[in-house]
Formats: sequence, C-alpha cells, structure tokens
Amino acid sequence: MRSYAEEIGRISQLLRENGALCVILVEASPLERIERTYGVEAYWRAIQELLQLVTEACREELGSDDIIASSDTGVDEIAIFVFRPREDDGFYRESLPALARALTETLARNGNRIVYPYHREAPFLPVGCGLALHNPGLREERQVREALERARSDAEINARIQTRNRSKRFVDLVLAEDVTILYEPIVNLTTREILGYEALVRGPWDSELHSPGALFQMAHETGLVFELDCLCRRAALRGARGLPPGKLLFLNCLPTAIHDPGFRGDELRRTLEILRLRPSDVVFEISEKESIDNFTIFREARDYYADLGFKIALDDTGVAYGSLEAVMELSPDFIKVDLSLVRSIDTDPPRQELLRALHSVACKLKAEIIAEGIETSEELATIQSLGIPYGQGYLFGRAAPLRRAV
Repeated sequence: MRSYAEEIGRISQLLRENGALCVILVEASPLERIERTYGVEAYWRAIQELLQLVTEACREELGSDDIIASSDTGVDEIAIFVFRPREDDGFYRESLPALARALTETLARNGNRIVYPYHREAPFLPVGCGLALHNPGLREERQVREALERARSDAEINARIQTRNRSKRFVDLVLAEDVTILYEPIVNLTTREILGYEALVRGPWDSELHSPGALFQMAHETGLVFELDCLCRRAALRGARGLPPGKLLFLNCLPTAIHDPGFRGDELRRTLEILRLRPSDVVFEISEKESIDNFTIFREARDYYADLGFKIALDDTGVAYGSLEAVMELSPDFIKVDLSLVRSIDTDPPRQELLRALHSVACKLKAEIIAEGIETSEELATIQSLGIPYGQGYLFGRAAPLRRAV
C-alpha cells in the first residue's frame, strides 16, 4: 500500500480531470497500542488485516481510478480516494454516504480480526468523509490536503457520537440491570466431581456489550466500574439460588467490594440467608492484576471476608514475577492459573515446569490450584500428572444458567 505522498501526483490529476473527489478515512489510532506492546511487525500485521477488511467492504463500489493509501505523516489511518465526475451528484450525495456506513458496519462486525491474536475486543475505528470540489485557483495538492482534514474532522465527530451512544447504552444497561450470569463448573480432576461454579457475566446477547471485556472497558470509560462490579455480584448471587448443596460459588469481584454497603456485615448475611447460602459456600475471586495494584486493599478485603467465613481465590495467575509476588504476599485459599499457562501445556515442557513450581509454592501455602481453560484431553493428562487438583474449561462443560434447586 502506497502513501498519500507517493500518490499525490495521481490524486491531483484525477481531481482536476473529474472536478471532484471524496476521501473516506479510517482512523486507526487504537492500533498504536499493538505496536507499543508487541512491536512494529505486529502493528503492520494489524494494518494489513485492516486494509483487507476495507478492500472487502468497498470492492463493489470502487472503480479502477480509486486509490487506497496510508498516511505519510506517521498518523494511524487509511484513506480511500474516490473519483467520479462532478456531475454525478447522486453518487456523491447518496452512494458515498452509504459506502461509508457499510464500511463502518464491516469494521464493527469484524474488527476482532484486525487485533487478533493481540487483543480480544474489537477496537472502534471511526470512519469520516471529506469532499473536495475542484477549484482551479488553488493547487490541487492543497485541495487534497483540505479534503483529508475534513475527513479526519468527520471521523472525530463520529467517534464522539459513537462514544456518547455507547455510554448511554451502557448506563441504561446498568440502571436496568440488563446482564445475564452463567455458571462454569470447576471439577476435581481425579474424581470429576464438581467442586463449584464460577459466575461469569454477559451483557445483552445481540449487542457490542455482550462480552465481560467490553462491559468493563465501558465501565472504565464511563467511571462506573464500582457500579458494574456491584451489579455483577448481585446478579451472580441471585442466580446462585439454584446452587447444589455442598458446592462452592466462585464470585468475581474487585477488592473495592469491601466498600459496598450491601456487601458487608449484616446486610450480606441477610442476602445469603434469603438465597440459602452460607459464607463458607462462597469464594471471592480477585484478579492478580487488581490485587497487585492494590495489595493493601486486597489484604483488607481478604481479612475482612475471611473473618466472616468466606474464602479467597487469586484469579488470572500467570508466570510473571508479579504473579509469584501476589501469591506469596496474599496467601489465597485458591490459585486460579490463567489459561495462557494452560493452553497447549502438553507440548510445552517449560510451561510444565512453571506450573510444577507454582504447585509446589501453593502446597507450602496450603492453597489449592485450579487450572483454567482446559480444552483437550492431552492438556488434562499433563495437568493431572503435575498433581494439579482442580480445573475448569470447555472439556468439562460450557458456562450455563444454574438449574433451580427444588
């Protein structure tokens, strides 16, 4: 893909010949974090995937003279320069806006392709349009640059509108408590007996807020992380009314849950009594990252809830130094090993040694390890050979609503 600078002569000529041009611009700044985290090669891989999506979305409408080019200024963007005779006003007034809408929808629907395997959530890449009607009194190059600026401005406006609309939908979701809780079984790897269930939140099935990652990303953007966390806990507890006797409920929460008045002392006890649950039935899962960022708050939450009879699990535990530090500092009852360490462990001896070492540490701390994301019998056999007692993943069943207790 050539840059604007390399194509400027041809673009200027076509503007002069047709008397008009339209720029459809895709603002791709969200891809910058891929470059900063994974390097230039990963960034160009994402850009190439974006280019393919743009080409697929526009293939039927683009002519032989139309040009797709990248920025020559280090800006993360791709532009489509579309040329039709100025007299073809129907194309500029109707067909081009429709093309921009179709491109926006394609990027929203398939955006996860662009960032895979580096990120799970599809980025929002705003699209904007800029028109230039040829003015013989000005240099064509200037008119092309001005059309680009109009397209950038339009993309920025569309991004703000999208952010406002998404924020409103998210706030409406929180107010209406429009979330679903599914429960994924955690099993004893030797007996296959179910130890308990992890409560997993989902947004509306037909929306961009379906995944937990999208939900909490919007919560961060709107400043409603605490409110969403409270909602997820309330919904998970309500859904656990059907928890089989003797099984544990693994409840994801933030360390700041301790500041929720509805999740303390007598109020919490009353909630559990209504649901026929005991504190000993509930395990609070707090992610490794959140605990590392807030050791003091985590210890406060751990001690407070342990005194009430609850257990604590350290979630998303990986292999970095921070993971080991969190395990040693916080002494949880359960250590949930992230699927990044479990995936394909049967063919990866270094991962096996890391998990073996983590299991040894857990035994000294009297903690139990739960391996997340087990999907194959080979992974299971390897994990069992390392002495890991518990696991969860698609191999044992997908998350689903609990059946109500009779």
